[in-house]
Amino acid sequence: MAEPRIPNGKALLTDSSAESADPDLPAFLARPADAPVYHGFPLIEETRTDGWCFGAITDFAEPDGCECGDGFVVAPDGSRAGLIWSVGEFPIESSSPPEPGRWGVWLIPFPKPVRNVEDLVECFRHVLPELRKLHAQLMHSSGDA
Repeated sequence: MAEPRIPNGKALLTDSSAESADPDLPAFLARPADAPVYHGFPLIEETRTDGWCFGAITDFAEPDGCECGDGFVVAPDGSRAGLIWSVGEFPIESSSPPEPGRWGVWLIPFPKPVRNVEDLVECFRHVLPELRKLHAQLMHSSGDA
């Protein structure tokens, strides 16, 4: 069976060990009632930094360099936000506002194309200070995003 793809042609990365509420569907399409958003997509443990971790939705490893993708971040408190990343220099911008269970979806800049996990770690750590500030502001203002 071919890997599922999103409209821009990128392969989805899935967590085959994630529990599905429907045995006929992957976990990201049939999230159990108590599962967090982005359940069914893998955390990239190599990115874990001070309790923060990047989760991948689309494949990021390309020998010629991947210049955009979809992912999410898990904060030390377990809260999550979606990330739409692309190579460039621009301020982090909201794509979708916070809602219960997710402190929004954010457009974020990576400083260079991603070829492998090492590049992903470097790029994630590059944007992490801004994600920390954003998370702190949102958690302070809403208390429960």
